[in-house]
Amino acid sequence: MERKEMNACCGDGEKCAEAGKLWGGRFTGTTDPVMEKFNASIGFDRRMWKEDILGSQAYVKALEKVGLVTEDEKKAISDGLSKVADEWKNNIFELKPGDEDIHTANERRLRELIGQPAGKLHTGRSRNDQVATDVRLWMKTGLTQLENYLIEFIQVLVNRAKSEIDILMPGYTHLQRAQPIRWSQWLLSYAFPLQRDVQRLKELITRVDVCPLGCGALAGNPFNVNREFLAKELGFSGVAGNSLDGTSGRDFIVEFLFWSSMTMIHLSKWAEDLIIYSTKEFSFVQLSDAYSTGSSLMPQKKNADSLELIRGKSGRVFGNCAGFMMTMKGLPSTYNKDLQEDKEAMFDAFDTLEGVLQVATGTLSTLEVSKKATASALSPDMLATDLAYYLVRKGVPFREAHGLSGSAVHLAETKKCSMKDLTLEDLKKVSPAFDNDVSSVWNYENSVEQYTSVGGTSRQSVTQQVEKLTTWLKEVNPK
Repeated sequence: MERKEMNACCGDGEKCAEAGKLWGGRFTGTTDPVMEKFNASIGFDRRMWKEDILGSQAYVKALEKVGLVTEDEKKAISDGLSKVADEWKNNIFELKPGDEDIHTANERRLRELIGQPAGKLHTGRSRNDQVATDVRLWMKTGLTQLENYLIEFIQVLVNRAKSEIDILMPGYTHLQRAQPIRWSQWLLSYAFPLQRDVQRLKELITRVDVCPLGCGALAGNPFNVNREFLAKELGFSGVAGNSLDGTSGRDFIVEFLFWSSMTMIHLSKWAEDLIIYSTKEFSFVQLSDAYSTGSSLMPQKKNADSLELIRGKSGRVFGNCAGFMMTMKGLPSTYNKDLQEDKEAMFDAFDTLEGVLQVATGTLSTLEVSKKATASALSPDMLATDLAYYLVRKGVPFREAHGLSGSAVHLAETKKCSMKDLTLEDLKKVSPAFDNDVSSVWNYENSVEQYTSVGGTSRQSVTQQVEKLTTWLKEVNPK
């Protein structure tokens, strides 16, 4: 039966080599096998089998409402699609030559199961609006999943910041010791940018949540199919306002790739810090064996491969974003085959983020921080700014106080001693404003506790940051 249908489509009895394709009626020659492989997307868009079937089941309902299929045909098509879905779920769906994409494969299998009624499913529909719908449905689910992973990671950052607030460590600029800070302050310095990533992701999801089904190839649907019904049936919040844009717009994918890149920048920087802190030279943190590897030659090695891979995989995500933007920039309006390149970039970015976020959460949850090592890394020269602040509190203008503190640093270097070992007599030679109470400067706890303004590193300020993020986490993840 299927073979006769394929022959009949040629019109003159001649066997049509391309009749099994959704576009085959106009062609009588065969496609070069190399071109077949080059053209096919089934190798990656098969991931959207569920979304493709859901879209088709919604579409056949819309067709029935305008009288283009009968009630019995609608039921046969919908039930047949459910059987196709079961085959995918049970991993028994058999791909065949000619299944160039997920749409062709599903419709071919539907035709095998129910026969002639399957031919009505594509009435007024194009693969252009079909694939745009599939991608948006898939992304809605995928982005929500990434959001949950990211929130979970932020929760670990906040939990550790709250429980480890007593740990002091050097803060660095230019990778040089700068000022004492709390370990919790460092943790939260990543929680806040990642919070912004969650906010950006939520905004992106609203722009993904638009239904293009019913836009046809480009001009729209000629059978008065109710697009609002389709959107409601598929769980979209609205419909694409212009059919040309609906079938060809991929800015939401570019935005996802940018979001992925920005999130990976934050995670890569976090990983780089911990890679440094985990070295023997620092020994601030020790990674769990579960997230480390060894050397095939050097038995003593414990490598932070989890963090190095997070840092390394950022490059492929950036590449996906830049590459697809270059694909998009020169396209003429409406659908072009170039847009097939969107899905590999999208899937790869998603898979990378999905793995990175889970590994990052596991790494952070299990690492140990050494309060002794971080405290030992603090040095009196890091309090040079505090010495300037001491003079400011004595009435010395800051610019002058800065210079006087620098003179004290130079004096300690000249005497080959620590700044805290300078005598009051030494300091008075620098400025008569120094007095006996200058000894209070050489206390790291006093140093961090002076930064009481919003966002600072004092206990009070860090506690406020924890509380602010905790409140937000309850709002975005109430369960």
